[in-house]
Amino acid sequence: MENRKDITNQEELCEMKTREKMEEHDPLTKNSRDSSTPKRPDLFHLHQMTGFDEFECPADLRHKQELFPQWHLPIKMAAIIALITFLYTCLRDVIHPFVMTGAHFFYKIPILVINKVLPVVSITLLALVYLPGIIAAAFQLHNGTKYKRFPDWLNKWMLARKQFGLLSFFFASLHAIYSLSYPMRRSYRYKLLNWAYEQVQQNKEDAWVEHDVWRMEIYVSLGIVALALLALLAVTSIPSVSNSLTWREFHYIQSKLGIFCLLLGTIHALIFAWNKWVDVKQFVWYTPPTFMIAILLPAVVLTCKVILLLPCYRKRIQKIRHGWEDPVKINKAEVAFQL
Repeated sequence: MENRKDITNQEELCEMKTREKMEEHDPLTKNSRDSSTPKRPDLFHLHQMTGFDEFECPADLRHKQELFPQWHLPIKMAAIIALITFLYTCLRDVIHPFVMTGAHFFYKIPILVINKVLPVVSITLLALVYLPGIIAAAFQLHNGTKYKRFPDWLNKWMLARKQFGLLSFFFASLHAIYSLSYPMRRSYRYKLLNWAYEQVQQNKEDAWVEHDVWRMEIYVSLGIVALALLALLAVTSIPSVSNSLTWREFHYIQSKLGIFCLLLGTIHALIFAWNKWVDVKQFVWYTPPTFMIAILLPAVVLTCKVILLLPCYRKRIQKIRHGWEDPVKINKAEVAFQL
């Protein structure tokens, strides 16, 4: 509402300044104060003024307007997470083989390394959508009221949840596109030929591995469903769509389906790992695999959500959000404020 008010005030200011400029260049308006005899306006100059300045904002106001102010925090967080994950993945998949065996795996950077970065950023940003709600609930339980203001950093974080979710959908879509491009890579075709040759050398007629087939089928299916739900969340964030929904419908989609989407994404990563959790070879230079780091924050968010759903906490939070205040904590807060 504040943004709409600012936009309205800026539009009114632009229109007022434009009207003042037109009145200054309009001889009829300018001379009407001094003489009652009307004069013919300069139509050519008036046409120039209207054609070029009518849709332009004044320079002083243009410099005061911020460029995408609500996207600053989400983009910075996404860039930091992506950079750290990229360097970590390069260290494990590219630098480690080069240092230890002299193998050149730098060709993995454009697609393979990037496609390991994208899902980590996506699921982390999705977890950051629902983490501030958990922190806000913890503040309300601690304060015993909903009328005490949250810290400024939490307010900014909660106001940017929509942008976090849209960026999560963007990175998840890129992850799906990169994954579909795997068979088109020349390196994959060479590896496929090498695998076929190795199978012939080992006199294997069938290279079918049952558990690996099931792993691939399940985690790809869950990834598709999670991406579809994330697309639904992104579509309902569009103002024209959200305005057509009731508050209960919008809250159900963004809250219930959003948490379910986060759960599917976490299970998707767990099934992708399958039995790699106990594989010592996955811990390169004593560092855990990327998928282990990716599910840490989502696991914390889901665990906290389950804890807040317990009756002892759920009923108390509902009472507080309906206006109830804990008299013991309120009295303690008043005494501390007076001291």
